Amino acid sequence: MLNMKSTTRTALAAMTVFAMALTGRVAVAQGLPRLVDDIKIHKSADSPGQVTFNHTSHVGMQERPSCTACHPKAFPILKAGAATRAPITHASMDKGGQCGACHDGKKAFALQDDCTNCHKQ
Repeated sequence: MLNMKSTTRTALAAMTVFAMALTGRVAVAQGLPRLVDDIKIHKSADSPGQVTFNHTSHVGMQERPSCTACHPKAFPILKAGAATRAPITHASMDKGGQCGACHDGKKAFALQDDCTNCHKQ
């Protein structure tokens, strides 16, 4: 005869795993961080198009992403005032700041390669 408590626990565990799969939280259950949604970068008046940062295009889940590769140094997200930090500009990126830390033509495509790599109409 089946133990009712054991059956209930098994059913609850199965429903939890199913719910996590539906919400994309399986990565969290496997020890991987849950990546945030796309981030629209502030667009200046002379920008040729909107830049939207996508975590999944920058970090492959098979690589077991390390948030500390970019955070907190290049992009402080949990630091006081992070929401009001200086805007991302080509001048700062050309000096190796922010996106320019990787988009230098060696680690990743250079900022000057093709504007449409980042700026979308």
